[in-house]
Amino acid sequence: MSDDYEDAQTRLSAILATLNGLSERDYDNAYVGRSERFRALLRVRSIDAAVLTLGAEVPWMIGYEPMPLERITALIVRPDETPILIVPQLEAARVRSRSDLFQIVPWKEGDDPFDLIADRLKGASRVAFSDRGWASWLLAAMRRSPNSKFFSLSDLGVHIRREKDEIELLTLAAAGAAADAVAEKLLSGEIQLLGRTERAVSDELSSMLLDFGHSRVNFAIVGSGPNSASPHHEPSLRVIGQNEPVVCDFGGTFSVNEEPGYCSDITRTVYVGRPDSRFQRLYEVLELAQSTARSSIVAGMALSIADATARDVIDAAGFKDCFIHRLGHGIGLEEHEEPYLVGNASDVVRERDCFSVEPGIYIPGSYGARIEDIVTVKDGKLSSFNEANRQLVAL
Repeated sequence: MSDDYEDAQTRLSAILATLNGLSERDYDNAYVGRSERFRALLRVRSIDAAVLTLGAEVPWMIGYEPMPLERITALIVRPDETPILIVPQLEAARVRSRSDLFQIVPWKEGDDPFDLIADRLKGASRVAFSDRGWASWLLAAMRRSPNSKFFSLSDLGVHIRREKDEIELLTLAAAGAAADAVAEKLLSGEIQLLGRTERAVSDELSSMLLDFGHSRVNFAIVGSGPNSASPHHEPSLRVIGQNEPVVCDFGGTFSVNEEPGYCSDITRTVYVGRPDSRFQRLYEVLELAQSTARSSIVAGMALSIADATARDVIDAAGFKDCFIHRLGHGIGLEEHEEPYLVGNASDVVRERDCFSVEPGIYIPGSYGARIEDIVTVKDGKLSSFNEANRQLVAL
């Protein structure tokens, strides 16, 4: 068992001890703070009400994740009122009561929940509606409130979840440490690769994520040989052979204290056998690009420039057009959320942002490699939630 694995386990245990020491009041205070921030933003944007349905906003604000079914659950938020959760009666028992934070209004089978929503939207001229809700829900809400103008929540630039609070940062750190523990088992050779199918390895990575505390697995990409050049490769029945790279990109949702979970996402590339000089060269460039990005991205830097920190290294080394995706994506309650580190982004890196740094180099038909860590912005600089070995490991 490697020292790096022991380090990941030690970090995970320490973080969990801190999280498990939090009281329900600590969580309640966090939700109150988030609700106040959201309502203040509505005031600034002159939004009279927000209708939050599916997506991450409801669990972020009140700690309840609506079921993604045809029966609508909607959190109605007005700038100067206590939020109201309109929820199907048969699901109301799932809601943890936080009476100081929101009121629960169950609706019965046979009732029209959109009448309840319209009643709470009376007098609202400008209404923001969740992006992830069903189109039929939006249309029904618009018909019931013809005097209101509806906007997409994201189109208004309401990305209030970007700035993570302390509980969110701790939970992301726990998720990262748990993912590191799995990655170190991969890098140590404990997970057999040679002679196994990509799908079998993917299944083992998934099982280990659960063993290390994840509540669910979101993905476990395993791409071997020429499949390693496909960034979002679906694990197949291809058997992993000798003298070829294997890209493993995996992550899940990590939940503590029965609160909504936060996501992990890590990629490590290993080599089965002895890498040739061309692949070694490719990986050296990739490792330099990833370390350059982690060391040079700072708060206030344009997201487009942050993307270029790694891309410029890869282009200068002769691999232009082989890095075919953005440098990173935000992460939190969702696997992909704001901010996005991409060449056409108009925003800047902010304090308490959390995002991936994941350059890749892909040679179609031959092979590819990627290194990915989840980082946060602390005191203006990047701090990594992942510490698993980033050097090329030959197994």
